[in-house]
Amino acid sequence: MRWVYLAIIILFAVAIVVFAAQNFETVKVSFFRVNLSLPLAVLTVVVYLLGAVTGGSLFALLRRSYKGSWRSVE
Repeated sequence: MRWVYLAIIILFAVAIVVFAAQNFETVKVSFFRVNLSLPLAVLTVVVYLLGAVTGGSLFALLRRSYKGSWRSVE
């Protein structure tokens, strides 16, 4: 099973490299009066990382809250 996971990770990494190579044109992004011009691949990576961090934090908060609700109040 380890080889299957390794193959999936390698395919995912290859897909990311191909995406980055094909999408290097500059895009303009505006957020709260801040204007940025950066490559589409960089923007995609930044958005992915922000989503991973916020999603992981939310999941951890919900898990901690759920476990805390099962503790007996003494």
